[in-house]
Amino acid sequence: MPRRKRVAEREVLPDPKYNRVVVTKFINGIMGRGKKSVAEKIFYNALEKIETKTGNNGLDVFNKALESVKPVLEVKSRRVGGATYQVPIEVSERRRQALAIRWIISYAKGRNDKTMADKLSAELIAASNNEGPSIKKREDTHKMAEANKAFAHFRW
Repeated sequence: MPRRKRVAEREVLPDPKYNRVVVTKFINGIMGRGKKSVAEKIFYNALEKIETKTGNNGLDVFNKALESVKPVLEVKSRRVGGATYQVPIEVSERRRQALAIRWIISYAKGRNDKTMADKLSAELIAASNNEGPSIKKREDTHKMAEANKAFAHFRW
């Protein structure tokens, strides 16, 4: 994080199938070691599995899951006079999306299904129904921010 200039935001191109930037960001989050085609296969297979399991459109379930996982508040450490306080702050829209994508992918990786597409589809279905570990992570983040509301005046 540079001290002088703001970092220029990179433009992400929309994905070829659904023409959505969010889908490209999600695929980039899945991607490991530069293997984008593998990550695309995993994501698109997961959406197909969602459609067969729920009968709903896979992209709609994905969008609903992403919206339900996005946090509104989080805490940041702030050092004041030798003491460190957890100060609650509102999360910007870009960071909300990034956190939601990161949480869904990390908790999907921790699931006990056979393939990554199965894990991802199960996590997205659970998140769209407001249950599962990624929703719990958002709730814990909100609870921590609520508990430290007394330190909100230390905001900068």
